[in-house]
Amino acid sequence: MLKASFKKHTLEFKRPSGTSRGILTTKDSWIIKVWDDENPNQKGTGEASIIKTLNPEWNEEYEKKLENFCNEIDTLKLEDLNDYPSIRFGLEMALFDLKNGGNEQYFDNHFSQGKDSILINGLIWMGSEEFMLEQLQQKLELGFKCIKMKIGAIDFEAELGILKSIRKKFDKNQIELRVDANGAFSPEDALDKLHALSVFDLHSIEQPIRQGQWDEMKKLCSETPFPIALDEELIGVTERKTKEQLLETIQPQFIILKPSLVGGFTASDEWIELAEKKNIGWWITSALESNVGLKALAQYTYSKGNPMPQGLGTGQLFTNNSPTNLDLEGDRLWQR
Repeated sequence: MLKASFKKHTLEFKRPSGTSRGILTTKDSWIIKVWDDENPNQKGTGEASIIKTLNPEWNEEYEKKLENFCNEIDTLKLEDLNDYPSIRFGLEMALFDLKNGGNEQYFDNHFSQGKDSILINGLIWMGSEEFMLEQLQQKLELGFKCIKMKIGAIDFEAELGILKSIRKKFDKNQIELRVDANGAFSPEDALDKLHALSVFDLHSIEQPIRQGQWDEMKKLCSETPFPIALDEELIGVTERKTKEQLLETIQPQFIILKPSLVGGFTASDEWIELAEKKNIGWWITSALESNVGLKALAQYTYSKGNPMPQGLGTGQLFTNNSPTNLDLEGDRLWQR
């Protein structure tokens, strides 16, 4: 008989991190343990992790729901958790680990064996122009060749100025630039802003307008001067038929998968399958998980064999992260 328990861990940012949804100073996660009554010493580890302004399932009853699901773990089906993607991901992660021996070995591959690495992008958080340029310099010194810059929080002209300063020094063959608007643009001004951004040879822009505006997003994707990647648009879309409808209607150039926001490995696999049928590109991104969730995400990401730079974190944002054997070397993530 399966049993499960959890313990809350509030991650503290070394420095407040800005998004278009506000400034983050802490992030709550719950570390889950799953075991079989017949072998209680072998436990699988997972993480349910939420961003309060982004996860649709977040409310004051969240922890109580997690407790109920843990109590029902022996009879629970993943589909029962569709409305709680972060909990679904955490429990699925723990079950994967338990099945593979309980040593945080979620996937057995060359990455988890320490034989190969994952190419990742360097993330520049929103903030003052000075702060964003300071982060950029740090990422370049570390050796990143793909930079993702969050935009939409400071003056748009100032953001254009930062991109211009980057392109003065590095062309698109030297540095790949991605931007993430987190839905900050309005449908009325989005296309004009995309044209203003396009002069900087950007790889893509994530979620230029808020999710849920399928017709407006479809129009943008058909008229955009450079690729659009759907991110928040995928959150809360759990039925296969609705996923197909979304992709067929909007026809984006890319989708971005955050397993803790779309429901874990199995749900991400379904998105990838449907996207590839329509020749839509994709990559995987973490969502500020602790090192526990990040390791599982990294092993899963490697298993998908996508050579593009992935959007995985490095675990270095927090003062109280869990110990890890993940290691960043230049712009490549290793498990040592």
